[in-house]
Amino acid sequence: MRRGPIPGSTGAVHPLRTYGDPVLHTPSRPVAAGDRGALPALVEDLYASMYAAHGVGLAACQIGVPLRVFVYDCPDDDDRRHRGHVVNPRLVRVDGVTVRGPEGCLSLPGLEAPTPRADLAVVEGEDMTGAEVRIEGTGYFARCLQHECDHLEGRVYTDRLTGWTRRRVLRKAAASN
Repeated sequence: MRRGPIPGSTGAVHPLRTYGDPVLHTPSRPVAAGDRGALPALVEDLYASMYAAHGVGLAACQIGVPLRVFVYDCPDDDDRRHRGHVVNPRLVRVDGVTVRGPEGCLSLPGLEAPTPRADLAVVEGEDMTGAEVRIEGTGYFARCLQHECDHLEGRVYTDRLTGWTRRRVLRKAAASN
């Protein structure tokens, strides 16, 4: 049984920043005590924006807010749904085999490339109230967690690509801007 409003139902949909925007290529700053009051609205806006764009994760920098916050609503490889948010996340463990799987990004709409990611990821941080959280993901969900943590470090998935694959995706990204 669901309690409370659906995440994002009271949030505003923001335009997404696209590849090349400086906020996507600059590490986000940690959420400080003075930022806490704005977190509930930010998390709601992130969910609303993610759902409007049909994504499975969204970092605050993707809506132009350079804070270390992301939301997710992502299945794992066993089709179990994982939904939540993380404030000041730290990717504390990546393990398992490296899988080169298809990856896209809401900030590079319509583009996708095989991107190497570890099959297990563990993220620690806080929720918007300051309570500690620890999230462990495998498969597709592990990919999502690593992808969103990369955003907060000022990286996009194309930074993990090499050679012809990287050139192809960046050429297409430049043509669509």
